[in-house]
Amino acid sequence: MRYFLENEELKVEIDSHGAELKSVLDKRNYREYMWYGNGKFWGRTSPVLFPFVGSLKGKAFRYDGREYSMGQHGFARDMEHKLVRQTESELWFALESDETTLQKYPFSFRLSIGYELSGRDLCVKWKVENTGDKTMYFSIGAHPAFLCPVHGEGSKAGYALYFEGADAIHHHGNTLDTGLALREDLVLPLKEHCVEITDSFFDRCTYMVEGKQTGKVGIRDPKGQPVVDVTFDAPLFAIWSPEGKNAPFLCIEPWYGRCDAEDFAGELADRAYTNVLQAGQIFEAQYAITYHAIG
Repeated sequence: MRYFLENEELKVEIDSHGAELKSVLDKRNYREYMWYGNGKFWGRTSPVLFPFVGSLKGKAFRYDGREYSMGQHGFARDMEHKLVRQTESELWFALESDETTLQKYPFSFRLSIGYELSGRDLCVKWKVENTGDKTMYFSIGAHPAFLCPVHGEGSKAGYALYFEGADAIHHHGNTLDTGLALREDLVLPLKEHCVEITDSFFDRCTYMVEGKQTGKVGIRDPKGQPVVDVTFDAPLFAIWSPEGKNAPFLCIEPWYGRCDAEDFAGELADRAYTNVLQAGQIFEAQYAITYHAIG
């Protein structure tokens, strides 16, 4: 079911399936900011990544002497979430573990996802509660896809990515066949905190950026005007658009966790950036998207 938040500036649409952000419309000029999920390129818009971010080595994880199969980015994005709170400016959804989730992920949990609209800012909030009696290991991440270009150009070429406060970005790629992280350290030089997007910019891999190198990433149009900014405190983030497809969108993804490395051979508790919750504990995080007025 679709739910809406609305003010004088924006109209926001969220689907309870996946608690997924589907549309952000500028009410002044009816301009859409979010990718519309055309399966020719990518059929999603802004899925939540839980309880895993990225791909696992061998598409499985090991815990307590057993191996569990798990697809890329976990399962929360493909499940129905229950609306638990609605106000004029805020929506909250919840997903709780059940017999089906316990068979593939042996932890009891409650995942709450909130959306709060204020002016031209949309704040996305996460709460993960360990409702079981054993230590829980998980990752969570965002995957919002923004339309780019926005002025009717034929491609993203000439647009730029903005990284607040950074003069260069160190990043890791991933293997296109398995989605696992490579160990190589790649450097993306910046000019005035920006890098220009070319037609081949996204041909090679996802840009995975670790080490809190910035807390704000945005899109700038060919004239340097801001389109969107994503502000976060996550330990890493990714930039992605479908490889080699010249897709008319790109994703800015704050992550609390990532895919396994090519040489990973450990247990669930050994995964990089894994989050740990003792019984009864709650993890909370959020990120914000600013949708700038576009002329």
